[in-house]
Parts: sequence; structure tokens; C-alpha cells
Amino acid sequence: MNPATAQAEVIVDELARSGVRQVVLCPGGRSAPLARALHRAADSGRLELHVRVDERSAAFLALGLAQGSGRPVPVVCTSGTAVANLHPAVLEAHYARIGLLLLTADRPPELHHTGASQTIAQFGLFGMAARAIEFPIAERRSGQNPVWRDLICRAIAWAGAGQPVQLNIPFREPLTPVLDRTWSDDLMGRPDGKPWTTLPERDVVFRNHTGIELPANTLVVMGSSDPQRVRAVAEVAAEAGWPVIAEPTAVAPARQSGASVLRCGVLLLAGGELPTGIRHLPSPLRPEAVLLVGRPTLSPDVGPVVGDVPVLSVDAYPEWSDPAHTVRHVEEWLDVDDVPHAKDPNSKWLDLWAHADRTVAAVVDEALDAEPSLTGLRVARDLMAALPPQAMLFLGASNTIRDIYMAAEARADVTVHANRGVAGIDGNISTAVGLALGLNSPEGPKFPCYALMGDLTFLHDTNGLLVGPEERRPNLTLVVLNDHGGGNFSLLPDGAPEHRRGFERVFATPHDTDLAELCAAHHVAHTVIDDPGQLAAVLHQPPVGLRVAEIRADRDILRIQHIRLHKALTAVAASMLNAAPA
Repeated sequence: MNPATAQAEVIVDELARSGVRQVVLCPGGRSAPLARALHRAADSGRLELHVRVDERSAAFLALGLAQGSGRPVPVVCTSGTAVANLHPAVLEAHYARIGLLLLTADRPPELHHTGASQTIAQFGLFGMAARAIEFPIAERRSGQNPVWRDLICRAIAWAGAGQPVQLNIPFREPLTPVLDRTWSDDLMGRPDGKPWTTLPERDVVFRNHTGIELPANTLVVMGSSDPQRVRAVAEVAAEAGWPVIAEPTAVAPARQSGASVLRCGVLLLAGGELPTGIRHLPSPLRPEAVLLVGRPTLSPDVGPVVGDVPVLSVDAYPEWSDPAHTVRHVEEWLDVDDVPHAKDPNSKWLDLWAHADRTVAAVVDEALDAEPSLTGLRVARDLMAALPPQAMLFLGASNTIRDIYMAAEARADVTVHANRGVAGIDGNISTAVGLALGLNSPEGPKFPCYALMGDLTFLHDTNGLLVGPEERRPNLTLVVLNDHGGGNFSLLPDGAPEHRRGFERVFATPHDTDLAELCAAHHVAHTVIDDPGQLAAVLHQPPVGLRVAEIRADRDILRIQHIRLHKALTAVAASMLNAAPA
């Protein structure tokens, strides 16, 4: 057995023995030893292998698998620009604190700086977004096995703590298996079959029971965060009677803990004309403190909306989220033991917010029901209502996730995922596919899986539809709102009528892609949805295989609808928000 083959076999063996169950592989020459070792491990049932031809999609698939399974997932690629194509997903994983293992095959040092093909300076390519480990080159000598295994264990430990890790592995030729009985004495390591390093369980609970003083009239705003942290703060909010405005990814764990999650709370905080919302928060709803949980990426800056009140954060130190520089105090963890007075709530405070939320929701529903065509807000509301129990919903970037945030009823039984680390539109199909595969492993429970995204987000990752004939296919319904371009720009200042010159070409970027033909080329089922009733019918069908449901929308009415809704909210804001709760 030659050195490259031996090293690859040990790496894959230690991955499997350390609990890795899903691996994503891209084909390549320099990574061939790893590909063969992974194929053998998959054949023996030690792990499940997913093969993809596009490295960018493969990395986002691994990202989704890691979210769905709760375990670090490796993505394996060859050298050169293949490594660079992992970067978008690595950035997403870094900012979302998701553990990815990046096994990047490399040329040996003697080929660097020589003009050798497919050779770049790839070690540490991801900068601060990933911890980088350089593997020693395998040689024909004993004693290397424990070093290789220790590096794999350390990488898995870092990834388990929510950090992407690059394992850069230079391979010298020969790369194909060569029988060599003089050098394989310590190939498989310890005879008892145990890993060389015992990995501790990840402790995601940072307890800091110093006690924290928060007033009775506190408002909680939840962004993307560890579900355990969300649940703990939600239990505090439930006892204290604090209203909760939760971004879509935090809704389910917050509601499962008994918190009063508002449906349209973000519309009360919008603070501007677009996106739709009330410009100024009325005085009865102004909190005495705001508690931010995790990383809000959709909520507006609460400072100008709520006034000069203390803003506190519950997040993972030292990377708490505070782009507006309004946070005065940070706690890594907060539960009912940290807020003793939470047991004496002010019920009137929650009643005021609940009444305002119901009033705003009624205005939203009336406006959406009056619109004959399917728009983003209408689709978001109706889709969330029609999803079956225990569903998983992946949300694309830009307008899609914002529409859910503004219009959909919060549900405790629907788990929502989204790439909010860097909120890019790339890799969304692949992430959704990875989630569906990770949540619905062959031997595990079954969850109906769906995704909602816009047409440009869908088109940006059509390689995610490319699943080889020998690969396990996900049971996933992709709902695509196709308004032939970037509808999100219509809601920005550049979308105003006075800025229309050049808008279509450089902002809206319209396209004439036939999604039905595109799906047919990938052997993916496709259907067109024309009315709300048809949407519900499609969602009630259990997802079998990969399918696309296309909703053809009119982008021209998007801005008009938001302005109409904003005016409707503004017209009734004073009376409805100052009235006594029913």
C-alpha cells in the first residue's frame, strides 16, 4: 500500500470512528486516494457518501447536511480552483457557526511555485473564516498513524464547536493503490478499534448565573441562534410576560418553550416606508429595555425605533451581534435562574403588544386577500399555513424570508432553516437538499421537507438539481416564486419611479429561463401554480423525490402592494395601538 493510499485510509477510518456519518465528495485527480477510501467506507456501511460534480453546490450540500444532522460534515475536493469554490459556503458556515470539515487535496510542496497545473496557495485560503490544518505528507515509515488520527480528532472537535476547519492534505504520487507489503504495519492503528483521541461532548450551554435586572416592560427580539439558547430565553419571556418578535429560524424553538411569539411584530418595528411597516412605534408599546437574542439579520435597528432604552444581548461571546453599536450588556446565556423577578410579570404589557399584533395581522390579511394574484407576501402566508405538521421549511435569501417574517403565522411545529450567516443567494438549493437528506436519513424518522425561494436564488444554484443516478435523492418540494428578476430591488430606493432608468438591466436583471425545461433536463418533476388553492393542494401532497412547484408572479405590482399596505397600516396606527385590548 503506497503512502498516499495509506494516509487516505487512516483519515477516512478516523472520521468514521469519530462519529462522522455523512460525507460529500467532488471528483478529482489529486483527491483520488480519499475518493477510493470513502467509496470503500460507504460500501461497508460505515458512512453515507454524496457525490456532486460542482464544488460550490457540494459545499452548500454539506452545510445543509450539518444543519439537518447536527454533526460536522466533511466536503472533499481536489486541488486548485476547486478549493476556491468552497468559499461561499465556508463564509456562511463561519458566520452561522456551523461545523464544516474541508478536506482539500493539494500538490506536494515541490510542485508549488513551479507553474505546475492545478496548483495554488490553497492552505489558509479561507482566512479567518476557517481554522486551517496542514497535514504532513505521508512517507514510507512507521509512527505517522497517531499524528494523522490526532489531527482528524482535533478538527472534528473544532467543527463540533461550530467552526469550519480546513484540512489541507498534500498527496505525492503514486495516487493509485500499489501493493506494498513492506510498509503497512500501523495502517489501521489501535488494535482495539477505538479512536486515538476521545472527543468530549460539546457543551453549548454557557451558564453565567450572576443575575440580571430587566424591567417588566421588556421586548425580546430573536434572530438566528443556537436553538438551546433560544429555548432558554423563551422560557424566561414566557414567565415574565414579555412579547417576542422572532425571526423565522427562531420561531419554532421559541414557541415550543411557551413564549408569546408575535405574528406581525416586525411590522411594528419597521421604522420606514419599505419594507412595509409602521414608521414610528406608538408610546404605549415603547419598551423599557430590549433583549436581543442571537444574530438578528432581518429586524431593523431597534435603537431609532424604541428610543434611548437599554439594549442587552444574549449571544455567544465574543462574537455577539451588534452592527448598530447599541448593545450595552452581553450575556452568553440566560435562563429563568438568571432573572429572579421574571416570576412577577406585568400582564398588561403583553396584552398591549398582543392586541397591536392582532390588529396589524387583520390589516395584512385584508390587504392580501384583496389582491387577486399570488404575490410574495400572499405566498408566504398561505404556504406557512398549508404546510403539514412537523415539516421542515428552508427559506431562500432576499424577499422570501422577509415575506415569511412579515406575513406568516408563527408555528411551533414547523422548523425553519435559512442561510443567514452571510445571507447570500448562492447554494440555496444545495443547502435545502442537504437538510432534506440529513433530516431524513434512511434509518431515521421522516419529516416532510420544503423550500421557498425566488427565481434568481433558484437559478444561482441549479447545479444543486444535479444528482447522480446512484445518489440518494431527497424528498423535497422546492417552491419557486418566479417574478423574472430581482424583486427585492423593487423595494429599495433604486426601485422608485424616479430611478427607473436602467433599473431593469442593472438591478432587476430579468431573464427568460424556462424553469420547466430546466427541470426536465435534470429529470426533476415540475408543476406550475396559478392560484392559492392549487398551492395548498401541492403542499398537501407528501414530497416524493425532488420536485419544483413554480409560481409565476408579476414583479411590477410588488412595490405598489407594499406601499398600499404601508398606507393602510399608517392610517389605522394611532387608533388601533392606543385602544384598550379586547
